[in-house]
Amino acid sequence: MPYLELSLRCSESEQPRYENALEDVGALAVTLLDADADTSNEQAILEPGVGQTPLWHALVLTALFPAEADALALLAALESSDPGLDWSTTAFRSVDDQDWERAWMDQYVPLRFGARTFIVPWNHDLPEEADNAEAAVVRLDPGLAFGSGTHPTTALCLRWLDGLAGEEKLHGATVLDFGCGSGILALAALKLGAARAVGVDNDPQALISTFDNAERNAVGAQLSVYLPQDEPLATYPVVVANILASALDVLADTLAARVAPGGCIALSGILHGQEDELLARYGQWFDDLAATRDGDWMRIVGKRR
Repeated sequence: MPYLELSLRCSESEQPRYENALEDVGALAVTLLDADADTSNEQAILEPGVGQTPLWHALVLTALFPAEADALALLAALESSDPGLDWSTTAFRSVDDQDWERAWMDQYVPLRFGARTFIVPWNHDLPEEADNAEAAVVRLDPGLAFGSGTHPTTALCLRWLDGLAGEEKLHGATVLDFGCGSGILALAALKLGAARAVGVDNDPQALISTFDNAERNAVGAQLSVYLPQDEPLATYPVVVANILASALDVLADTLAARVAPGGCIALSGILHGQEDELLARYGQWFDDLAATRDGDWMRIVGKRR
């Protein structure tokens, strides 16, 4: 089935207005892409940032309309819908369904974190450097939240897990992923040598997504998922929590109690400037606390006394 495709550039702050106008004039679908993407410095997003739906600073909006739609009439309707927006960069083209889907899927590229960890869209071949027995490859379905890069909070945790594997601290361990979301951190831990992983999230849909992704990666038998109220009380040698700083504060007692003596923890979802309060909060249970920055985001790691 053919479509009329509209595309335009806009800023992050203007995106909701543009998207509302496109939907008002009958867009069948609206997708968001990084306007300044390149393979060496992606700002796209692997999964939504904790507690938010982040976007790139500069966007390309792509909207689909029925093939018989009149481009000039659509443009006039858009200008009438929100005359305060700049519609001068709007471009139109005719696309086939298959061509549009292929173009959308081709936006996603494999990503590497640390020495061994690779996140690879299922529609891509393995990169050459990941095609070996030592690589820890997690396959995920690309979608609106996948993007071609990753949110810094996730990247910080993936690099930490990769480093633990290099120190042989994951081998045979059970890892707790608190606030598991898509399960990417639990899956990476399993691929890096953990024997088991436990995912906890207060969103039942996140648990379904985590388990589905585990099955897709052939590690479903090694993963258990729970709502917080259903989680069995246990301690773990490795705990990772990629959630909001406010939640890390409220859940400090709970998370500290989940880490076995001598075990390690990584806390992420922390904006730069929020780390000092959390360092003091977790200092009553953990030694060797250290904060690492990636852009506007921080990760805190420590060792349980």
